Amino acid sequence: MTAQTAAIPDIPARVRSAVTAALDKKAIDLRVLHLSAVTSFTDYFVICSGSSQRQAQAIGDGIEERLRGEGVRPLGVEGQASKGGPAPGQWVLLDYGDFLVHVFTDDRRRFYDLERLWSDAPDVTAEFGG
Repeated sequence: MTAQTAAIPDIPARVRSAVTAALDKKAIDLRVLHLSAVTSFTDYFVICSGSSQRQAQAIGDGIEERLRGEGVRPLGVEGQASKGGPAPGQWVLLDYGDFLVHVFTDDRRRFYDLERLWSDAPDVTAEFGG
């Protein structure tokens, strides 16, 4: 366990906090995929959509804020307007090491279709209240 994760020791609890934060910001079609059986780089993907770039930003900000309040900081953040980068808010990626959060606008989500790309990973959304 690292200092980053001392407040919430287990991965499922951190994922649950991210899911709750996303749903509090009205995330659309939230899914949690359990990737540990199909890859070694992370355990979970949390995938959701916002109805606009602004809402996708708000969802990403809400997740980051909630987890930071619990003593958990992302290893990396991509796609947020405050962080720069191309097309901010169309795809916000929060990398927490053991899990990644992908927040898309609807069109970007359909284009990248992560659920299809990772279709071998079990959908465990119900376990996390999504």
